[in-house]
Amino acid sequence: MATRIRLRRVGRKNLPLYRIVVADQESPRDGRFIEVIGTYNPKGQTAADKVTVDADKARDWIARGATTSQTVQSLLKQAGVFAAPTTA
Repeated sequence: MATRIRLRRVGRKNLPLYRIVVADQESPRDGRFIEVIGTYNPKGQTAADKVTVDADKARDWIARGATTSQTVQSLLKQAGVFAAPTTA
C-alpha cells in the first residue's frame, strides 16, 4: 500500500477548507484516509491562520515512506516542517 500525504477538500461552496491527510495513493481525493495531520485554509488572514500541521506526525509518515503531493510539500515548507534548501 503506497501512502501519500495530500489535501482533502472540506468546507462549502466558495469557502474551501482543506485537511492535510495521509491516504492510500489510489483512494479518491475526498475518499478514505488513514490519518488527519493538519489543516489548510487558503482564505486565512495570516500565514499562521492558513496552515496548521502536526510536524511530528508529518515527519513520522515521511520516514515510513509516505510521499507528498507538490502542494502539500510547499505547505509543509511554509509551516517549517522542512528546512528550505540552502544554496552554496
